[in-house]
Amino acid sequence: MALYKTITVNDETSLAIWKVDETEQMLWKNVELTPHCQLRFDGMKSELHRRAFLSIRHLLALYEYEDADLIYDENGKPHLKDGNFISITHSHNFTGIIVSTTEHVGIDIEMQRDKILRIAHKFTPFEEYKTLANTAAVVRKLTIVWGAKESLYKIYGHKGLSFLHHIDVQDFRFDTKNTTAQIIFNGNMSNYKIRFLEFEDFTCVYATRDN
Repeated sequence: MALYKTITVNDETSLAIWKVDETEQMLWKNVELTPHCQLRFDGMKSELHRRAFLSIRHLLALYEYEDADLIYDENGKPHLKDGNFISITHSHNFTGIIVSTTEHVGIDIEMQRDKILRIAHKFTPFEEYKTLANTAAVVRKLTIVWGAKESLYKIYGHKGLSFLHHIDVQDFRFDTKNTTAQIIFNGNMSNYKIRFLEFEDFTCVYATRDN
């Protein structure tokens, strides 16, 4: 089984990343889906999506959870039945989860692609990144910013939150591997810690509440 990386964020929070290189048949080992998730699985036309879905169940097992421990609210946000906090992500052949016993958490994995240059204006003031040395650096930075905002959207879990207007990610250097962010929505402001890592042309960003 292809556990790729684990990270301990603090005593209560950790994450795990899976590189999906097994066959679908191999990934079925020791996995049992609830009727709800089996229905979702059966509706997936992409084999890669099905394999990613199953790999996440193996990540859950690392934390001694199974598919039946996972429930989704009306907005599609995942929750654990025991009250612990979880966030889930997948991108191409990588999947990841972050679990915490004490704090809301969010995680996102994205492939670094030039495509992000075309949509940057939809989620961040693009002028901030024009001073970077080259296109590759701009793509890297925009991918981190997108991942941060996606992670925060997952934490917030309510419709109507705008990446462009309601989520602000503070500027950062690549070598710091972290930054901060704020959500200002419906007159309320909340602060978050953002951390990121890059591997094999992918970016993983994860967020926790900054109390």
